[in-house]
Amino acid sequence: MFNNLQILQEKYQLQKQLGRTAAGHQTWLATDVNTEEKVTIKLLAFSPQMHWEELKLFEREAQVLQTLDHPRIPKYRDYFDLDKQIGEGVPWFALVQDYIPGFSLQELLEQGKRFSEAKIRKIAQETLEILIYLHQLCPPVLHRDLKPSNLILGEDEHIYLIDFGAVQAQAAVTGVTFTVVGTSGYAPLEQFWGRAVAASDLYALGATLIHLLTGISPADLPHQDSRIQFRDRVNLQPDLIDWLEKITELAVEKRFANAEVALKALLSGRFISSTKKPKSFTNKLFQPYTSRIQLEQNERQLKIKIPAGGLARFNEVFNAGCGGLFVYYLLFSFSFILSAFTPTIGLFIWSFVGVYAALLCGTKTNISFEENTLELTRTFLGKKYGKQTYFNSEIIDIFIQRTGSIFQVGIRTINHTYNLGGALSQDEAVWLAGEIRQWLNLNG
Repeated sequence: MFNNLQILQEKYQLQKQLGRTAAGHQTWLATDVNTEEKVTIKLLAFSPQMHWEELKLFEREAQVLQTLDHPRIPKYRDYFDLDKQIGEGVPWFALVQDYIPGFSLQELLEQGKRFSEAKIRKIAQETLEILIYLHQLCPPVLHRDLKPSNLILGEDEHIYLIDFGAVQAQAAVTGVTFTVVGTSGYAPLEQFWGRAVAASDLYALGATLIHLLTGISPADLPHQDSRIQFRDRVNLQPDLIDWLEKITELAVEKRFANAEVALKALLSGRFISSTKKPKSFTNKLFQPYTSRIQLEQNERQLKIKIPAGGLARFNEVFNAGCGGLFVYYLLFSFSFILSAFTPTIGLFIWSFVGVYAALLCGTKTNISFEENTLELTRTFLGKKYGKQTYFNSEIIDIFIQRTGSIFQVGIRTINHTYNLGGALSQDEAVWLAGEIRQWLNLNG
């Protein structure tokens, strides 16, 4: 039907067929006769046997590719249809993209290639960088068919993502059914329900990496509780094994929240592994009897309310123990006496000291750890402000810091450090830090 050296659209000369399917799909390596650049041409036959859904996906792929601009995604070049004379009585549609010289990871597997841990980490990192770009578009672009045959290891040793034939260029909406696509073993369960989300691409990446490591398709590996069993077949650092198990969790909510979080966890090697032991709370920690911190916890949630610093804040300001209280006593006394002689100045000083003291002493902190996220809010005079939300997978450490006689608990993440506030005693800080570490499974 199509032959080597045949010219399509008076512009593209076919060089070699790269692949075909029984469903009327063909892929060719061709040359742009005007620029002498190599291109890839995907062809779809508009035959009676073709399902309309195939044409819909083919057109969607062309539309989405026109909007993409990433160095690791082959650029869109052209889209056209061929008449029946050229296609031997059947109309064809053609999509043209840049050609990426190299081999697909599937081809390398078939050649007996085995991948080192360093290579796996590099493939994971570069693929995640592509997914971050796709998922952060508006609307997000979901690939939905990530697998070894759709990842090219280029001659420049970089990873390229190809074949957007299953792409979904819209956010998943509850109650809306999308085209069911994907490849068994790589596509997660929710995708076969027509409910693909960004984390679906993450699962497919994890399954792909497991295939590269074991040389066995994930569909052929043993499963337990719907989880791919591969630990006994690989020799990797524990953090990478945990990372692979988390990214291939059956439940969407147990995977990494998004590609960016997955990448940070991969690079840092620190995150809350889904394979850690369930929180048993058997190592009971005892709250100091004088503490006014309110703490509630269960398997899925940890809530902490840290009251305002109170008089202890005065000492913290001057870092002088009781001297802080004495200084504030003098300021209040002076402003009171001065107001009797110079009301305006005295009232100003009185107001300044009062407001400053309220700011220091009147801020309450509320912390809520959910299964995947941390939410931190502060309350002053009954009003909430400064709401912050972070992913638990970004947390590296819970630590204690001291200012004079005041202790506070802090959270260190990959990029930032956050102070939970309050004016705690040493015993309170040790207890609170221990409770948070234990709930997050950071101990040991």
